[in-house]
Amino acid sequence: MVRMGVTGRVGRFCGDFMLVGIALAGGRGVRARPLTLESPGHIRSKAAVSFLGRPLIEWLVRAFRAQGITSFHMAANGRENRYQVKEAVGYGERFGVSVRYSRPRSDRLNTGSGQATLAILDEHDLRGHAVVFPTDSLFELDLAALAREHVASGAVVTVGTVYRTAEQVAGTYGTLVADESGRIERFVEKPGIETVASMFADLSRVPINAGLYVIDCARLRGLGATAELAALARHGLDWGGDLLPWLVAHGHLVRCAPIAKAGDLGNPRDYLLTMAEAMAGGHPSLELPRAPVIHPSTLARRDEVSGLTLAEKLAGGLVHIGPGAWIGRDVEIGPGVVLRDSYVGDEADLHSWCRLERVACLDGAIIGPGARLSDTHVGLMGQVESSLRRPTVIDGFSALGHEARVMEGARLSGVIALPGEIVEAGLLQPPASPTSSTSPTSPTSSGSSSRS
Repeated sequence: MVRMGVTGRVGRFCGDFMLVGIALAGGRGVRARPLTLESPGHIRSKAAVSFLGRPLIEWLVRAFRAQGITSFHMAANGRENRYQVKEAVGYGERFGVSVRYSRPRSDRLNTGSGQATLAILDEHDLRGHAVVFPTDSLFELDLAALAREHVASGAVVTVGTVYRTAEQVAGTYGTLVADESGRIERFVEKPGIETVASMFADLSRVPINAGLYVIDCARLRGLGATAELAALARHGLDWGGDLLPWLVAHGHLVRCAPIAKAGDLGNPRDYLLTMAEAMAGGHPSLELPRAPVIHPSTLARRDEVSGLTLAEKLAGGLVHIGPGAWIGRDVEIGPGVVLRDSYVGDEADLHSWCRLERVACLDGAIIGPGARLSDTHVGLMGQVESSLRRPTVIDGFSALGHEARVMEGARLSGVIALPGEIVEAGLLQPPASPTSSTSPTSPTSSGSSSRS
């Protein structure tokens, strides 16, 4: 553990104050499907979802390590969440941190993110202060300043908040009401636009819970041991829906403090928007280069049509890459390809004259000739068949699971294909049933739910 410094990121903070990280890695990733499915029925932990070639949890550990956190506690739930995260970050040695995990025997008692937090406080005997964060978001914040404010206020919990417009919040996010000191008075879950308008004078800056909390571990442990909160935890205790409202209703000091940014990665739409924003420099904590990143093996690879290397095609104006691009190893890129604000994983094939904008193609993906993809996620070894005569078009924040296959000439918008599914040509829109979350072509959500 590292002491957080008043004048620097690492050093002395407030007397003997020490800050640790608690990662909430126990969710089922329903909103993010098919990104969180390895195959039908086989979950991929949200924390282990690939983002720009690395598991999300790795980006988070690196970012919080840069702000001085060197001790992490993973609140997991189930085999996939626990061991996929462990495969990604292990016990933290290669990042210069220590990582501990919740015990598997505690999974049977897990009733939500709030209960999981209380359990890990007891299990790991945490008594100081901690930053609690979800593993499906990226954050931009001054953690030392947030922690200083939390300690000075005497709050049990400080809630990191970000701002959204009233239109973005209405029916989608929970919001909160606080007094001038930042003390939260009440939470309002997914209010309608008229309710939002009646609550806030500035409808361009409506606060929402970012899902990141600085907590007083000892005091929260003590409250968790009370009969009433312990009873709630046995039946269901999420952070946003249960624990925070309970604390406020019982007069405990819960404050809010704005942070610079939260990038949600919990559904395909927000994943793709956050990816494009990060490539444009919107998440400086990731330390991404602004220029396109292309692996040398890809620059040297020749395509089967022109016989030219990618470096030669770029020099001759036969391929256009950027702004924003991250291209992995041994990717084959044909002539006429246009690639903007997109990630392409190792050994992928981008055939002649295809066009990708705000697209994530994971390792081994195949994009056929003339295909036009925008706002789309293509899983491992996904195939988009296409031809110059019958080009395939995919947009509208669609997501194809691992090894999914789209047939030549398809027109898809807002479509989800589960791992291994085959999507026939001629489908113009997803089916009308929004409740069919397991359908291979069910529509994505238009936004994310309030954070818990």
